[in-house]
Amino acid sequence: MAERRVTIGWAEGLHARPASIFVKAVTSTGVPMTIAKEGGTPVNAGSMLGLLALGAEGGETVVLSATADGADTALDRVAKLVQEGLDELPAA
Repeated sequence: MAERRVTIGWAEGLHARPASIFVKAVTSTGVPMTIAKEGGTPVNAGSMLGLLALGAEGGETVVLSATADGADTALDRVAKLVQEGLDELPAA
């Protein structure tokens, strides 16, 4: 299992607009992944409801995980998006 620990770069955390950007980015990688607060229960990273229920705030650390082929590349891209608070998924 590949993992990335990332500090959320969006000031508002993973709520509303950033959550929508995040879910779209995760889905576009084609790699199923989970997200959790450190020490928390993982949720489907491609689920808007799961993500909003997570309640992740700006500056908090989250753990992204995936096991599928291409997991390392997909996690690197999504981690960069989250850490830098980008508006779209960076190129591979």
